[in-house]
Amino acid sequence: MSSQDIPEENLPAEQDHAHGAVSVADEKNPFADPGLPPHEHRIQDIDERAAKRSERVVAMLFTVSMLATVGFIASYVTIPKDKSIFVFPLGHISALNFALGLTLGAALFCIGAGAVHWARTLMSDVEVADERHAISAEPEVKAKVLADFKQGAKESAIGRRKLIRTTMFGALTLVPLSGVVLLRDLGPLPGTSLRHTAWSKGKLLVNMNTNEPLRPSDVAVGSLTFAKPEGLEETDEEFQNEMAKAALMIIRLQPDNIKDKRELEWSHEGIVAYSKICTHVGCPISLYEQQTHHVLCPCHQSTFDLSDGARVIFGPAGHALPQLRIGVSEEGYLQALGDFEEPVGPAFWERG
Repeated sequence: MSSQDIPEENLPAEQDHAHGAVSVADEKNPFADPGLPPHEHRIQDIDERAAKRSERVVAMLFTVSMLATVGFIASYVTIPKDKSIFVFPLGHISALNFALGLTLGAALFCIGAGAVHWARTLMSDVEVADERHAISAEPEVKAKVLADFKQGAKESAIGRRKLIRTTMFGALTLVPLSGVVLLRDLGPLPGTSLRHTAWSKGKLLVNMNTNEPLRPSDVAVGSLTFAKPEGLEETDEEFQNEMAKAALMIIRLQPDNIKDKRELEWSHEGIVAYSKICTHVGCPISLYEQQTHHVLCPCHQSTFDLSDGARVIFGPAGHALPQLRIGVSEEGYLQALGDFEEPVGPAFWERG
């Protein structure tokens, strides 16, 4: 239906926007201005029932966007990350990725489609011609822009179309939640994992080089040996994460050379076990000076005295290396008598 088929009294009042106006060429303006074509009214401009239908379509799109956002969050929470499905013609793909892409795409598409349909069917479609103006706006221009903005807000009918307004605000409010949920992929929540390692009472000390349990006789005075907990294998999925906390260095000192009382109590025949992870930024410590009983971190030269509770004697490290209490099992192997009593590696929010 076009505006020519509608009685004149049913058509909206026209504003003078220079539709159809023309200018002729002259010496000052050698090119004639053809003007704008006559304005054609849309069906929504002349039939409120059609306008209501368009309003419901826009509201439906915004509502679908809200439901898709809820579906995105539900998919993220409920679908296992290792589940796969067959989707023709894509083949076998991750069910989680497929659900997240489908729901987030639907949420964003419906907001965009709703906004476009709203603009094309319900907002004013009258073309306005305006002269170019200087970059620095005059007060009159600023007043005109403000008036145009108010007029545009009025013509958008956002105040009158409450259903569109409510569903649009709902869709725009829920969509950012998708981004908030994606922050969960920054990594697993640490919980108390930073405070505990793979060491526990009864775990044997296994030589990192031979992969065999250590006996006291295997550790010579002045030697440095690296150990890992019994049962932790390189083929394990979490091997690197666990070794980043459980890596151990074993040193045998003369008991008379151990100055710290607790260090002596937690040792076995002069064999002491300390975390290999530097307390500065977590580098692995690997340099041992036999005469001074000092170990040096190669990254930033933090130096620890293993004969005095592994206290810091040089460098940027903030605190001593954690010590692991050790003993001997019934079979004669070195074993842990518990976990470290404090978090290993660099200090974090609340050590303890």
